[in-house]
Amino acid sequence: MCAVYGFLDYGKKIHHRVLSKLLKEISIAAECRGTDATGISYVNDNQIVTYKKAKPAHKVRLYFPRDTTALIGHNRMTTQGNEKYNFNNHPFEGKTDSGSFALAHNGILHNDRELQKNEMLPKTHIETDSYVAVQLLEKLNHVNSNSLKEVSEKLRGTFVLTVLRDDNTLYLVKGDNPITLLHFPQYGLYLYASTTDILYKAMKSARFTEPFEKIDIDTGDIVKIDSNGNISKNHFHCDEGYSWRWYMGMNEERENELYIFAGYYGIDVDDIDLLLEFGYSCDEIEEMFSDRQLFETTMAELRSVCEEVIT
Repeated sequence: MCAVYGFLDYGKKIHHRVLSKLLKEISIAAECRGTDATGISYVNDNQIVTYKKAKPAHKVRLYFPRDTTALIGHNRMTTQGNEKYNFNNHPFEGKTDSGSFALAHNGILHNDRELQKNEMLPKTHIETDSYVAVQLLEKLNHVNSNSLKEVSEKLRGTFVLTVLRDDNTLYLVKGDNPITLLHFPQYGLYLYASTTDILYKAMKSARFTEPFEKIDIDTGDIVKIDSNGNISKNHFHCDEGYSWRWYMGMNEERENELYIFAGYYGIDVDDIDLLLEFGYSCDEIEEMFSDRQLFETTMAELRSVCEEVIT
């Protein structure tokens, strides 16, 4: 399942200590989605700097310099590529003729090996499915909305991509996995994380209660935020017949992902089936993974409705 999170501080008005506290609390709140590894990438002197460890966020010191204005982070729940080998962990770095970039991915890609073969991508020791997106961007030799559109339309599976260029430009690319983006105009600050709940919990823990606006990001959106805080959107085509495979309004890729991760949380797959049968969305079920009380309350209500079926 994993979590992505980060910030873009174009206003440079917020104290470094506050920003560090926010990042730490966001990374800890995001442990509900992964504890196998934690990593961040940021820009320092026009160069991407990446720090990652095969440890949960609360055991990692996420340091970044005072003049850092953009950063992407990732908490990992391993699906492919042993997290003990740190090169398999996020974020991943890449290079083009115009500069360097970092990429973090939440989701599961099913055609990474197919793409590596068909696109004749270089062999790599990195085992993680996500790395194919880095290789595709390197092959295109550009990191912009057009190249991200081309890459996204080739990926098959569930994903949100976050990409940071070495000029402090941030991209958020939403497939069918969740992401929430908040803007704090009075500070000139953008914060993002995989779910709203992660951000709200972190802000409460950090005692950061400033007014904000929520930026809508829909499936297929490519959100670009430049170093001056200017935000723009592009869109990539979602191939319903292959990539997302919608059937009766349900996303089979997301459902399969829920089944995979249910075991990590001690949740029976029959409970997932019941929630889906009663019309709960994949996003709603995913939120319940990190809120056990909500999950138990919901299941108790459903079991009372169909007591004759669920024993």
